[in-house]
Amino acid sequence: MSGAASGPGNTTTSEAVILELPDADTTRALGAALAGVLHAGDLVILTGDLGAGKTTLTQGIGAALNVRGQVASPTFIVAREHPALPRPDGTRGPGLVHVDAYRLGGLGELDALDLDSSLEDSVTVVEWGRGLAETLADDRLEIDLERPRGAPSFDPGVTAEEDPEAGTRRVTIRAVGQRWAGVDLGGLLG
Repeated sequence: MSGAASGPGNTTTSEAVILELPDADTTRALGAALAGVLHAGDLVILTGDLGAGKTTLTQGIGAALNVRGQVASPTFIVAREHPALPRPDGTRGPGLVHVDAYRLGGLGELDALDLDSSLEDSVTVVEWGRGLAETLADDRLEIDLERPRGAPSFDPGVTAEEDPEAGTRRVTIRAVGQRWAGVDLGGLLG
């Protein structure tokens, strides 16, 4: 992976992987594929407009990690913990901590969530985290989801504004830090 200095700790950033996601099922499938490369201690920062698919992507991650509880937008709760359930072989993977930083007023409020205590044991996904959550870990995935505006949906005559599930999303994934060196993110939806 190519590297350019970035973020605290002078970590490296990989070349961006850009994917097109035609629907919510494909977005969840990308989340499931990401779960296959995520480990306890990993941080994922999601950025995108309302309805871009941040929570849908996180649902795919949670389902593939086999965590307890319904993964839903944590907007009013700010952070939800989803413990890992036993796999068929009796082992457990990492849990999921799902954070919505939209309503946070700054780094102090993010620190008050005490995410450091769960970072080592869980995969932490932070929606609306750009500009805040990067300080949590030098190694992270930064994922931008772009939702089309005014594009027709799969239903003729319905625009993307009228149907939040409508339209192909463009997803850009950047791996930051040595943790991601050698991890092939380009074949996630292979």
